[in-house]
Amino acid sequence: MTTFIANALIGVGLAFITTSTIALIIMPDLYTRAHAVAKSETLGLLLIFGGVFFRPELDLPSAARLGLILVFSLIANPTAVHALVRAATRLGAKPWTVVDQELADQELRRLLP
Repeated sequence: MTTFIANALIGVGLAFITTSTIALIIMPDLYTRAHAVAKSETLGLLLIFGGVFFRPELDLPSAARLGLILVFSLIANPTAVHALVRAATRLGAKPWTVVDQELADQELRRLLP
């Protein structure tokens, strides 16, 4: 039963990591890529490590090392993404936007009396 739980957690974690990879390919700019990857990569890593903790082959010293790696990763991943986005903002990276002027004008006409 624990092997089934471990494999399920690892599978769901891999799905989140795959989603991160796809987001890197299809998202248009640094900001949307960073947002998509930071969340799903960290959650995927947490699920994969959680699945490895349930594996029957894992002994205590290995579990302790894995726990330390997990704690470091949970701190380092969001911090690194934040630093990357902050540096890009300070260097003047502009977010990707598409403005449909006709649609914006219609919305303004609807809102204004």
